[in-house]
Amino acid sequence: MRRHVVAIGQALALGLLALTDIVLVGLSLVAAMLTGLGMIFIFTPMITLIRRRTMLTRELTGRWLGTPVAPSYLPPPPPPRPQPDGWYRHERQLYKTPRWPEWNNRWKWLFTDPATWRDGLWLFLNPVIAGTFLLMPFVVAGCFLVAPWYPNPVATPAAAVAALAALVAMPWLLRGYGWWNHLMLSPTARAVLAGRVQRLDRVRLEAADSQAAELRRIERDLHDGAQARLVAIGMTLGAVEELMGRDPEAAKALLAKAREASSTALTELRGLVRGIHPPVLAERGLGDAVRALALDSPMKVTVTVDLKTRPDSPVESAAYFSISELLTNAARHGGADRVWIDISGQGRTLRVTVTDDGSGGADPSRGSGLRGIERRLAAFDGVLAISSPPEGPTTAVIDLPDALTWAEPEVSVPMPRWKLVVVGLGWCLGWLPLFPQGLVAMVAKIAGADAFSWFLALYLPEPWQWPMIVFNILLGLGMYGLALALPIAHARRHSMTETTIRSLKLDR
Repeated sequence: MRRHVVAIGQALALGLLALTDIVLVGLSLVAAMLTGLGMIFIFTPMITLIRRRTMLTRELTGRWLGTPVAPSYLPPPPPPRPQPDGWYRHERQLYKTPRWPEWNNRWKWLFTDPATWRDGLWLFLNPVIAGTFLLMPFVVAGCFLVAPWYPNPVATPAAAVAALAALVAMPWLLRGYGWWNHLMLSPTARAVLAGRVQRLDRVRLEAADSQAAELRRIERDLHDGAQARLVAIGMTLGAVEELMGRDPEAAKALLAKAREASSTALTELRGLVRGIHPPVLAERGLGDAVRALALDSPMKVTVTVDLKTRPDSPVESAAYFSISELLTNAARHGGADRVWIDISGQGRTLRVTVTDDGSGGADPSRGSGLRGIERRLAAFDGVLAISSPPEGPTTAVIDLPDALTWAEPEVSVPMPRWKLVVVGLGWCLGWLPLFPQGLVAMVAKIAGADAFSWFLALYLPEPWQWPMIVFNILLGLGMYGLALALPIAHARRHSMTETTIRSLKLDR
């Protein structure tokens, strides 16, 4: 009962909000006419207003109707950059300031984006769709209220049955409205591809910067560490060569120092190689490499590993160095005494959870270490989530999707029971409002038949007969549409095969 009351309130709110779209449609028509007359500066604010309206619908559809709808717009153009002479170029024109190139790029971006026109089509149709699916049941309920004053004695029970059926079906009508919003406002293939290309460009630049910084670090360590010690060893051996004949004892002392310096240089080279790719990681995998890392840590570290398959070498390296950075932060900044590391596989996703009992307060925006982890994981579509209240503890979760390539294939997921009920009702009862109460009643209304038979709409007052006939037709079509769309959507969502997943991974 509570579910139906909430659904009725949501339907009424969405329906009344859709009625306000009529004003926005009128403003859009006026803006389109003025734009066609040359006042193109009106186009940008009008499209911005429409996008804000559709973004509100996306948010309400995801929050109330349980159908998340992501924005479908192409990525915005980058800001204009000045030429070497300080001027800004847009096509064949030169400008002193970036104002006009930026405005032209934004106007072109809004005009050529297919989502702009899809938003406009949704805005024009939304009052009709929302009025039919969401407000028509309230109109039928209003007919039930005025039925006792209507002279036809058959109208009262007919309107009562219609009002009760419409209110009972409100949750399903809301689902149909959410499907309509998802159909019109969800991202297109072009928008998804453009967003992915932009993200890959950003990840590529970050990976190139990280690689350059890593090369500079290796070069600095070699120059300041092992190279300096090897040069010193060479100079020491030269001094030993001069002292061998006249002072053997001094030559022996220098040889001892050279041996000690060579040992130190070897240790530094091993540390440098371990920083590039630890041998234990290459030989024994991520679990044993993290256990070896835990043994070298001054904190008490507990490592739990549950991996059926081994990730690829680049993924292992990214996870290993991310865990190493988190351990360093826990010891250096958090003052932790104990750390718990859990490495497991969630389907094809590699998940690493690092928890410490430190002082907390970790924030990626205030430190380069956590930002470096995010940049390292971004190359593999990885995500770092941190929960670190001021008093601790700190929990960091790393998710690397599609990292476990050879994981067991996913089992097929059966349709939920409510979907099976909706599909069955759609196929079994969809004909009732569509044909006898809709199309046949429409023909009888047009023909002016005297015998109303059992056509419910024809027993209503004259102003409500056509709205009820249209509602019945749309209700029947909606029931058949849901009966077709629900199995298709479920199959698309849960039938991703091993070959599809591998191809998606290769595309990255």
